[in-house]
Amino acid sequence: MSLLEKPDAAIAIDPMWQHICDEAQEIRDHEPALATFIFQTILAHERLELAVAYRMGQLLGSPDIPALIIQQIFIDAFDEDVKICQAIRADIAAFYERDPAAERYIEALLYFKGFQAIVTHRISNWLFLQGRTDLAFYLQSCASRLFSVDIHPKVAIGKGVFMDHATGVVIGETAVVEDNVSILQGVTLGGTGKEAGDRHPKVRHGVLIGAGAKILGNIEIGHCVRVGAGSVVLKSIPPNKTVVGVPAKVVGEAGCSEPSHKMDQIFGK
Repeated sequence: MSLLEKPDAAIAIDPMWQHICDEAQEIRDHEPALATFIFQTILAHERLELAVAYRMGQLLGSPDIPALIIQQIFIDAFDEDVKICQAIRADIAAFYERDPAAERYIEALLYFKGFQAIVTHRISNWLFLQGRTDLAFYLQSCASRLFSVDIHPKVAIGKGVFMDHATGVVIGETAVVEDNVSILQGVTLGGTGKEAGDRHPKVRHGVLIGAGAKILGNIEIGHCVRVGAGSVVLKSIPPNKTVVGVPAKVVGEAGCSEPSHKMDQIFGK
């Protein structure tokens, strides 16, 4: 029996899914033009995973690979790896909690390309680790084209990741992004040239990376670091620090225990 068909309490009793269904019903009641869209995308499904799979199939489907096949690929991944199911819930919560523009859980799933890019990457990473590299790269290319987010399928990304606006985010093959990281638009986690091997940054949990920041090379960004907008980081940064500038320098402490949650980008206070 499929994971998505089991009467498991962790799935059957799902407060987030109930919230999303309630929000969907409110949209359907107040905006008739969206009634069919809301029904097909949310209310027709019994589980959050099925709604996510449907939504991403509609977004990523094309004459090359129809929406139904994309949808089934997502369902297969959710069925095989419960950690992906847990991660997408943490991601939706991250968008709701950290984005001041987000007033409902449903918005990440329906409208926010940062979430849509992350969930696409989670499936491309699952495929990559299974050896299905061509399909993984296909989904990566779709995400790059649709969402302006380019993440190599090999990249390990933790749960509760918030990618605000998302446009122009690039993350290279050997990068690591741990849990509860917040990344704004235009961020690059890249290499420094044509070197091979382990060549990309390791971003530890709780880090906040400001808009347009470039973090380059096989360096470590310690947990709960704040990286200022437009900074170019070329050296490892110890935990709980704030760095700004070109090249970036430590200018003080992070200012709080969880910069990625607080989202405070005013430095020097």
